[in-house]
Amino acid sequence: MNIDFALVLVVLTSLSGFIWLVDSLLFKQSRMDRSVQKSIEPPREPVIVEYARSLFPVLLIVLVFRSFLFEPFKIPSGSMIPTLLVGDFIVVNKYSYGIRLPVLNKKIIDINLPQRGDVVVFRYPIDPSVNFIKRAVGLPLDKITYRDKQLFVNGEKVEETIVGRFGSSDVKCTTPAIDASLSWEQLGDANHNILLHDRSGSRNGQWVVPEGHYFMMGDNRDNSSDSRIWGQVPEKDIVGKAFAIWMHWDSLLSVPSFSRVGLIE
Repeated sequence: MNIDFALVLVVLTSLSGFIWLVDSLLFKQSRMDRSVQKSIEPPREPVIVEYARSLFPVLLIVLVFRSFLFEPFKIPSGSMIPTLLVGDFIVVNKYSYGIRLPVLNKKIIDINLPQRGDVVVFRYPIDPSVNFIKRAVGLPLDKITYRDKQLFVNGEKVEETIVGRFGSSDVKCTTPAIDASLSWEQLGDANHNILLHDRSGSRNGQWVVPEGHYFMMGDNRDNSSDSRIWGQVPEKDIVGKAFAIWMHWDSLLSVPSFSRVGLIE
C-alpha cells in the first residue's frame, strides 16, 4: 500500500493548527478568567491543545519545505543505472518547474519547463500514487525514434561514445547483476552515461510527443519501464528535478555511505 505522505502531512498540519486556533479563540480566555476569579494559578492547557501548539509550527515548516522547496527520494530500482543506483537517496528540487500545491499537484506559479536531458521525478501515469524517475529525452511535439538501440530526436542521431564495459564490480554497493556496454551520450546540454545490454533486444519504435507531454527514458536503456512502454508523461504529473545524491544506503543491514554524494548529471 502506497501512503500519500503529502496528504498525511497536510491533514496533520491542518488539524493541529485548527485545534490550536479554536482553543485560542474560544477556550483559552475563559480558562484564564476562571483562574483569576478563583485566585488560583492558570490551569494547564489540555494535553491535546499542548501537543497541537507544539507540533503545528514544526509540521508547517516541514510541509512548506517539502512541498515547495526540496523533497528527498530513494531510488528503488536499477532503471537509471549508471547515473543512479539502487539505494541512492536523492534531493528533488520542487520549484524547478513551477510552484505546485501539495496533494492536488496543481501549478500556481510558472517558473521553468523540463529541458531535454533533465532527470525528472514524476507521477507514474498508470498509477499516480507512485513516483517514477527517468530522463526527459523528448519535449512537446518532438519526434522520438529508437532503432537498433540508437536514439534519434527529430530525425537527428543522438551522439554516443562507447566508454567500455560496465559490471556489478564497478560500483561499491549492491546492484542487480550487470554486464553491459557503457556509453557517453550527448542529449541536449546534458552529458551522461547510458547502459546497453548486449543480449537484450532493441525496443524499436517511433513516437510523436503530444503538446504538454514529455518522453521519458531510463539510462539503463534495455532494463527500463518508460515511455516506450506506457506512454508520455503529462506536464501536470511532473514533481520536480532531481539534482543531487546525498546518501547511499542499500538496506537496513548495510551501513550508509556518503561516497556518492554529488550533483546528478
